[in-house]
Amino acid sequence: MSDAVKPKRRYESRRRQEQAALTRSDVLAAAGRLFRERGYASTSMPSIAAEAGVVVETVYRAFGSKAGLFRKVIEAVLAGGAKRAQVPVEARPAIRALIEEPDPRRQVDLYAATQPGIHRRSGPLLRALAAAAPTDPDLAALWQEMEDWRHGGQSRFVGMLAEQGKLRADVSVEEASDVTWTLCSLATHDMLVVERGWPVERYQAWLSAALARELLDRASVKEASIAP
Repeated sequence: MSDAVKPKRRYESRRRQEQAALTRSDVLAAAGRLFRERGYASTSMPSIAAEAGVVVETVYRAFGSKAGLFRKVIEAVLAGGAKRAQVPVEARPAIRALIEEPDPRRQVDLYAATQPGIHRRSGPLLRALAAAAPTDPDLAALWQEMEDWRHGGQSRFVGMLAEQGKLRADVSVEEASDVTWTLCSLATHDMLVVERGWPVERYQAWLSAALARELLDRASVKEASIAP
């Protein structure tokens, strides 16, 4: 008798899991829209719940706090969507292509090509976070966490160049990581694209050239410049 009800229970459990994942995705999408439109301080948890079509307790149960929800929204935006955020960074197509590319100059090109999209997607939210962080300890900690996460990812990229023997001999991995973190920052992007009005294509070309100049040994840059 008990064996006869197990498939139904598994089915109902799977349905609950799928519904919970869908609800979570709806909340993330609603929160993202409101945070971008209204900013962090002016977006309340009840308004997010209403936008997502759920009760506010559901939002708190899934994300714990407004700051926790904001963090997950940023993670999803950086990844290009809530589903992609569940995929390890190294398995995402753009990063996979970069890792598998044998030419270091081309690797730098591919890395620079990821930055405009990241800034376009995450810029509104990160600007809201930067504006709210000075008056909210939780958001200040979140801002530092996001910057540490970004620096860590860029350190892995620099480390890959170093392992290939293509990093400039006169800079350490730590220094090269700091330079990459600075060049690829939202602040640098905004100064050039938002304030100075650079087209995105010009910004990307400049970033690629700057990264190659600061990171790669001269032989790698020379080889790339004379390649057919």
